[in-house]
Amino acid sequence: MKITLVGSLGHIGRPLTQELVQKGHSVTVISSNAERQKDIEAMEATAAIGSIENVDFITSAFTVADAVFCMVPPANYFDHNLDLLAYYKNLGNNYAQAITQSGVKKVVNLSSIGAHMKEGNGILQGTFYVESILNALPSDVAITHIRPTEFYYNLLPQVHSAKENGFIASNIRGEVVNAWVSPTDIASAIAEEITKPLAGHKVRYVVSDEITYNALAKILGESIGNPHLKWVTLTDDQLTEGLKAAGMQPAIAEDMTEMYAAINSGLLYEHYNQHKPKKMGTVKMKDFAQDFAEAYNQL
Repeated sequence: MKITLVGSLGHIGRPLTQELVQKGHSVTVISSNAERQKDIEAMEATAAIGSIENVDFITSAFTVADAVFCMVPPANYFDHNLDLLAYYKNLGNNYAQAITQSGVKKVVNLSSIGAHMKEGNGILQGTFYVESILNALPSDVAITHIRPTEFYYNLLPQVHSAKENGFIASNIRGEVVNAWVSPTDIASAIAEEITKPLAGHKVRYVVSDEITYNALAKILGESIGNPHLKWVTLTDDQLTEGLKAAGMQPAIAEDMTEMYAAINSGLLYEHYNQHKPKKMGTVKMKDFAQDFAEAYNQL
């Protein structure tokens, strides 16, 4: 197959490109960074260098493809001029236009846990609108929305608190179970979806491990040589003010708090719990703990 991927060689893009190339597919990787071209070509893929803000460019990259993978790249939450919801809607509309103009009929879209919610999901609200925009495409365009649970690497900023305070924290109770995922497991799910026959619109959740925050703290603590590392539950206000103090845009800090509050209440995972994948990924919290320890030891 001829497959075009958005996302350059990031956490998901690199293992995804590698897997698809190894399986014999012709892969084009979109990147806004010209310096990535050599790395992409070294993986025996074709580089398409340009901006996903440019519909004509995306259309050109999609036109040669039998299937495409699209995603909204992470935004800078510390940019005080960022309109996060508008950012998602703009890219969703760009992809919809490029899919229509290119004539591609198979799409895999990286969405998120919580994308079933129009509101109450904080920073994830944009994923609801991207899914809605793509679902409005003609019925002959097959779409799989990949909804990963929370990324392991979202825990990496906690290394600072682990080292300085001896605890890690958020506005979630320690006994709450959260579902976590590795980018490599996400890449495997995308590779599977994009290379098999698709019809209609579907949602696929991807998860690697489920664990309470108390158990999570124990595993991470053992990895850094502190078996007494604790999980501390903050109030919503404490989390919001902490994020603001770190320089995060105030509106996004409030949305981040809302997202985690929805994990705490269980609201964010209602649809996931009704449609859990039959099989989890291979990368577990104990595996990620090695990355956490490496980041901790570099401080």
